[in-house]
Amino acid sequence: MNILLINGPNLNLLGTREPDIYGKKTLNDIENDLTKVAKEKSINLECFQSNHEGEIVDKIQNSVKSIQGILINAGAFTHTSISIRDALIGSEIPFVELHISNIFSREEFRKESFLTDKAIGIISGFGITSYFLALDGIIDFLNNNK
Repeated sequence: MNILLINGPNLNLLGTREPDIYGKKTLNDIENDLTKVAKEKSINLECFQSNHEGEIVDKIQNSVKSIQGILINAGAFTHTSISIRDALIGSEIPFVELHISNIFSREEFRKESFLTDKAIGIISGFGITSYFLALDGIIDFLNNNK
């Protein structure tokens, strides 16, 4: 099973960006730890990060034939990007929306997501554990919906 992890803008700054909200682990740390867990579950995890909306759209579109599930922390694009939403819908690849912080307890604009209503689930507010919960969720979904 092949799963794609997509991280959006500014997530490349994890470890230094607002560590009181996002923690001290870097994105590389998270990706390495998550890849190890995925491998233990016989899952191939591909990790991708971009600060550019079009690159994320291209990645989703280019994954249609090779990826069975997507984990996406779209960062600020969660609240602004109809093009990422449309790419996810058009790909028909099941996806889990995830966030490190609880977006529903933050600024008003963060409470709106263009992805949530099309996601199979949303994980929010568990720090970097959100990534591991999302991985378990997508694996369970894919195994039960073959």
